[in-house]
Amino acid sequence: MDQLLIVTTGGTIDKIYFDDKSDYQVGDPQIGGILRELGVAFTFSVIPIIRKDSLHITADDRELLRATIAAQPAKHVLVTHGTDTMVETARVLATLADKTIVLTGALNPARFRGSDAEFNIGTAVGAVQSLPPGVYIAMNGRIWDPLKVRKNVAANRFEAAD
Repeated sequence: MDQLLIVTTGGTIDKIYFDDKSDYQVGDPQIGGILRELGVAFTFSVIPIIRKDSLHITADDRELLRATIAAQPAKHVLVTHGTDTMVETARVLATLADKTIVLTGALNPARFRGSDAEFNIGTAVGAVQSLPPGVYIAMNGRIWDPLKVRKNVAANRFEAAD
């Protein structure tokens, strides 16, 4: 892997909560800081294109994401994304050929102690380097085919689709 392109869209991984109202906003992308703290042995660039909860991502946002990735020469792409509509976005990105694209996110904000963010990012980084071109989801310690996975909201995890 020459260079890892990271494109961020917001989601829980980047959420900042405010105690006074239990309200939140999507903050700056956390992944660059996480990777620098971990001292990774590869180069990466981060393109933050939107800062939204994935429930608010539109078809136009997905097209912007697809076009942004298509316009970049990088063959290895990691996308941070909210978990609620990650599968839908992955299916849109499946139209891109000759790139290995892995979407990941977190069920708890990266700033929270015990967040799954670092684990999911690590899984995604390993996957993007080792898988053939295609689109994948890295969540809950597994690599998923977007056509065969769903988020189980009640259990707060990803699982095989029926």
